[in-house]
Amino acid sequence: MNDKVRNFLKTLGPGIVFAGMCIGVSHLVQSTRAGADYGFTLLIAVIAANLFKYPFFEFSSRYTGATGLSILDGYAKVGKWILWVYGIMTIVTMFIVSAAVTFVAAGLLSNLMGVELNTNWWAAIILGVCIIVLGSGRYGALDSLLKIVSIVLLISTITAVVVAFAKGRPDPVEGFIPKELNSTGGLIFLIALMGWMPTAVDMSTWTGLWAEARIKQTGYKPTLKETLLDFNIGYSITALLAVIFLSLGALVMYGSGIELSNSAPAFAGQLLGMYTSSIGPWSYFIIAVAAFSTMFSTSITVLDGYGRTMERIVKLIFDGKKKVGYIYWIALIAVGAFLVISQFLNDLKSLVDLATIVSFVIAPLAAFLNYKVIFSKDITGDFVPPKWLKLLAMAGLVFLSAFTLIYFYVLI
Repeated sequence: MNDKVRNFLKTLGPGIVFAGMCIGVSHLVQSTRAGADYGFTLLIAVIAANLFKYPFFEFSSRYTGATGLSILDGYAKVGKWILWVYGIMTIVTMFIVSAAVTFVAAGLLSNLMGVELNTNWWAAIILGVCIIVLGSGRYGALDSLLKIVSIVLLISTITAVVVAFAKGRPDPVEGFIPKELNSTGGLIFLIALMGWMPTAVDMSTWTGLWAEARIKQTGYKPTLKETLLDFNIGYSITALLAVIFLSLGALVMYGSGIELSNSAPAFAGQLLGMYTSSIGPWSYFIIAVAAFSTMFSTSITVLDGYGRTMERIVKLIFDGKKKVGYIYWIALIAVGAFLVISQFLNDLKSLVDLATIVSFVIAPLAAFLNYKVIFSKDITGDFVPPKWLKLLAMAGLVFLSAFTLIYFYVLI
């Protein structure tokens, strides 16, 4: 093994963790719903969201590659007002987002175990395990888990959609009426779909924190090229899987007359049914374990990301004079998430839509913060983003702002 390969393997990790975070609600739930309800109509929206959000996630990894620090430290250098703004945004979203991903994981676990137990108690078990794992092992356990789970789900999902394409889309049932995208409900779902596609923009800061953890774990500081390659691998996987999940929903459920359930366990059963109808009943247990493992990894990643973020924000705002430890943050977020879940039992779609819409509404501001930092005097020379990326970022700001305004117009 030559030095280049060895060094890249030391770098590889944050991008996979990022992919593990993304391949959760946005893919298993929202992309599947998009295909099941609208066929391939929303494919362009999924591609556009992944394209126009790309610069702002790349900027976070680029900043860490250039400085060895997270972009949160960059916020502090530009002005503490940015940290306050971002901190408030994080507090607004962290309980709702954590609740949404854990609720879906709880539904999959309930379906897998086949044990009669309220979804909120499955959620409590998952949150408790997350706290134990993160409190004891933190990054190392997270990194190893996600590499295995992502590969299993990637292979099984690609297999399912290839078989579904080979079979062809079945004829719609008699009397089937397609849902209208050009309606209030359709436009609100469109915003919700793009809100977490591939994930919320405000979560872009997490890749830098994970990169820092990876450097501490391996003792190797990667080059900018290695950092960006790791990120681009993770981002490409998430974009591809978003298209695949939408295709699976469109090929298997669109026109079937079956409405995706609002109950988390029932939805989990429908999701797994799409795989087994394509691959075969023998695949049920493998897919069930992979799907739950994916959502569990998303739950633990989200909890970890918010915990690290809040710990760093407090430290930077108060110049290290005040500290609230990582374990306290993840415990607080877990309790808050459980309380939110208890208010949305048997209403999966409303909770997911709430989380994704809130994320999309604050996306233009989160994107602007990253744009401002990466083009600050802190980044010079080869570390400055190329012109094409700057232009794409400007187009992304217009895209995110325009759809946010459309959402408020529809809402009013």
